[in-house]
Amino acid sequence: MSEHTVRAYDRDLEALDRKISEMGGIAEKMLSDAMDALSTFDVALAQQVVATDQRLDVLQREIEEAAILTIARRQPLAVDLRECIAAIRISGDLERVGDLAKNIARRATELVDEARTLRAIIGLKSMHDLAALQLKEVLDAYAQRDAERARAVWLNDADLDALEDSVFRDLLTFMMEDPRNISFCTHLLFCSKNLERIGDHTTNIAETVVYLASGAPMPTDRPKTRSFGQAEEKP
Repeated sequence: MSEHTVRAYDRDLEALDRKISEMGGIAEKMLSDAMDALSTFDVALAQQVVATDQRLDVLQREIEEAAILTIARRQPLAVDLRECIAAIRISGDLERVGDLAKNIARRATELVDEARTLRAIIGLKSMHDLAALQLKEVLDAYAQRDAERARAVWLNDADLDALEDSVFRDLLTFMMEDPRNISFCTHLLFCSKNLERIGDHTTNIAETVVYLASGAPMPTDRPKTRSFGQAEEKP
């Protein structure tokens, strides 16, 4: 491969990195804004989150197309091929994180007229804080190609599952205390499931980072606690 071709190839990979970084930043902000909208019943902010999702979708398509074109043009091997495959995988998971944040924002718009006990949101805030931290950590691990940091994220996914179980029990208690809370808390149950699924996609990214950095796959069995309900809400 000539020096000119090598430089062009490096630029291809750098461009993929930049787009993944942009996707990661957008996904992080969507998650933060969605939780803020839910906590404050801010309809305008929730609508902004929903509108932002389109940019994430566009970036995912651009990354997939660029990665496939790079593979076709350069016919990469070993770590270079893993770079392209990782970009495709991670962009898909970040797009889903955006969809799940959008779901939370949509729930926030539906809760404005029936907001009841704010105590019910405390557990969700804890889930959000952990999910946001995990997302940040795994994006940093990708940027640094740090397999050990990614493994730590993978292991910590069980903590988010445990928090979801705690939130489920709390929301069930609120519903039993006052039937008027049922509709409100049902929306929050869907939000907690979205946060748990964001943790799952973050864990997917961690597995991809380990594969990218080391060439070795993670174990097929994740560290999981029992979770109430496995269905993923549609975007």
